[in-house]
Amino acid sequence: MIHVTAEKGVTRIEIARPEKKNALTADMYARLAAALAAADRSPQVRALLLHGSRECFTSGNDVSEFLARKAGDRSPAFDLFEVLPGLDKPVVAAVGGPAVGIGTTLLLHCDLVYAAPGARFRLPFVPLGLVPEFGSSLLLPLLAGYQRAAELLLLGRPFTAEEAKEAGIVNAIFPEETLFEEAQRAAAALAALPPESIRLTKRLLKAAGREALGARIAEEARLFAERLGSPEAKEAMSAFLEKRAPDFSRFRTD
Repeated sequence: MIHVTAEKGVTRIEIARPEKKNALTADMYARLAAALAAADRSPQVRALLLHGSRECFTSGNDVSEFLARKAGDRSPAFDLFEVLPGLDKPVVAAVGGPAVGIGTTLLLHCDLVYAAPGARFRLPFVPLGLVPEFGSSLLLPLLAGYQRAAELLLLGRPFTAEEAKEAGIVNAIFPEETLFEEAQRAAAALAALPPESIRLTKRLLKAAGREALGARIAEEARLFAERLGSPEAKEAMSAFLEKRAPDFSRFRTD
C-alpha cells in the first residue's frame, strides 16, 4: 500500500489504498517512513516525489485503528514525524483530492507542494476534541500568519487548493491531468542540480527552526495523546460513528 519506484535519481513514493481513500494504517506509516529514510540514504537518489492517487492524496488516519488507540499510546505517525523533517534530500509532493489531517500537516515539511484545482485540505483536530500535530501549530502561523492559521486550525474547516496556495502550503496549482507530470518534472529538475548544494541549502533554510520544531512536535504529541482519552474527544468520536452532530455544550470552559 506504499509503492516505491525509482528512475533517473528520483524516488517516487505512492500512498495506494484507494478502497479506503488512502487512509493510513500503522503499517503504512512505518513503510512510508522507511521508504523516505532509505531514499535519503541512497547515493543514487537525488530527489523524492510523494503522492497519492489523482482522486485522493490521503484521508488521514485509518478511523478504525485511530478509535482503537488508548490515551498514552505512541502514535503510529511518530515514525513519520521522526524522519520527514530531517531529510537532506528535497521532497516534492503532488496533491489530488482530499488531504485530511496528516495529509495536510506532512505537506508543511515538504520542500515543493503542487496541487490539483480539486484538492481539498483540512486540519480537523479541534472539532475532534484533539490538538494540532506534526509541528503544524508552529509551522502554519509562520507560513500563513497567525489569523489565517488560527482560522484553519481552530475551525478545522475544509479549504481549497487556492486557499492553500494563499496560505503558503502549496507552491502552484496544475490541472489534474498534468499534476503528476509537473511534479515529476520538478523532482527531475532538482535531481539534476548539484546534490551537495541542494543538501546544504535545505539545511540552511531549516536551521533556524529545527530545535523549536522538534520541541513543538513532542509537545503536540504529548497533548494529542492526552486528549484522545478526554470526554470531548469521546463525544466527537461517538458523534462521528453515530453520524450526528457532536454536543459540547455540557463541557466546562475553565
